[in-house]
Amino acid sequence: MTSNAQPASGRLANADQIDRYLAKQVRSTKIPGLVALVIDKNGELYSAAFGQRDVANQTPMTMDTIFRIASMTKPIAATAVMMLVEDGQLALDDPIADYIPAYAEPRVLVEFDPETTEYTTRPAATPMTIRHLLSHSSGMAYGFSNQINGAIRQANPELDQQTLPLLHDPGTSWSYGQGISQAGIALEHLTGMGLERILQERLFQPLGMTETSYIVSRTNQHRVATLHRLDDSGLIEIPNPIDIRSTANGDRGLHSTARDYARFIQLMLNDGVAPNGKRLLSSRTIGEMSRNQLGSVRISLQQGNQPDWSKPFPLGVDRDTFGLGFQITGSHANEDQRPPRSLSWAGLLNTQFWIDRTNGIGGILLMQYLPFYDEDAIETLKGFETLVYRGLEP
Repeated sequence: MTSNAQPASGRLANADQIDRYLAKQVRSTKIPGLVALVIDKNGELYSAAFGQRDVANQTPMTMDTIFRIASMTKPIAATAVMMLVEDGQLALDDPIADYIPAYAEPRVLVEFDPETTEYTTRPAATPMTIRHLLSHSSGMAYGFSNQINGAIRQANPELDQQTLPLLHDPGTSWSYGQGISQAGIALEHLTGMGLERILQERLFQPLGMTETSYIVSRTNQHRVATLHRLDDSGLIEIPNPIDIRSTANGDRGLHSTARDYARFIQLMLNDGVAPNGKRLLSSRTIGEMSRNQLGSVRISLQQGNQPDWSKPFPLGVDRDTFGLGFQITGSHANEDQRPPRSLSWAGLLNTQFWIDRTNGIGGILLMQYLPFYDEDAIETLKGFETLVYRGLEP
């Protein structure tokens, strides 16, 4: 893979070394291209683009490339939910059934026969709450990342998200699922507005995130990175459609650039204050979002039901916890990684970010290919993160 590099800018002491590492990763792996960014509360410490955003047309990757950020949508939607919590329009421990009546009597999986796909259920011991939805402790799961859920979905196509059995009682375990999607539906119910309008008015416009939306304007579609998927023959490029748009959903669908998403990260680094100095959230709310919501429960490995979509994930299994919309780094001894209590999450197409409130920095690494958690993508993330922490000024 040839590398077209947009040179680094910023103030990391080892920016040249990071450049060489990322250029090598694009040159020597299957990664078509990437954008990397490191920020603090006030601005950029490092930014660079490598490879190509459209291989077929030999279009270089640039810092203004637009990516499908997939589940990096979730922390944004969770933040919008917390704005309504601050406004007193809902509470974290409200049952979701208050807003979506179909969840009034959720059922929990008891037994599942993988041969026949037959299963039995029982009533949930406790109601599902907004807190459970935002912390992925509701019992919901995705079919692509959970084999049992995937098998039940395939065998029972008439079931929708609201009638599928939960994997566990709410609040007793961690499983990655559609909880924030359902919280987004509650937002629409409470406000009488569509999710796109809610996010634009409450977050994107105040933050200056002018290029983040579920719909990419025709004038900007040439900047959208093409998607690739990996099969036995290698990477296959999927040309962009003429019209690039997604259904507004709390758990996926947004398009954004690294610099736009950086503004959201700065909101968290600045304890709820936007880059323009306007307070959007209280520091208390930021603290609640950044706090372990799982108690003694730790995040568990999501094995992956569709290997062409996702490898097992995430990093930090049996160590990390989860807040409201964010994974929270647990204790470890590696000084060249984000420290404990850092926040993070990722998107299906290998987009990643972290927020280190201890050191006051955030990192973004955006790619655009499947499967999620491909070995090359994760190796690149780890190497990038290590070099970032080695390059911080003492």
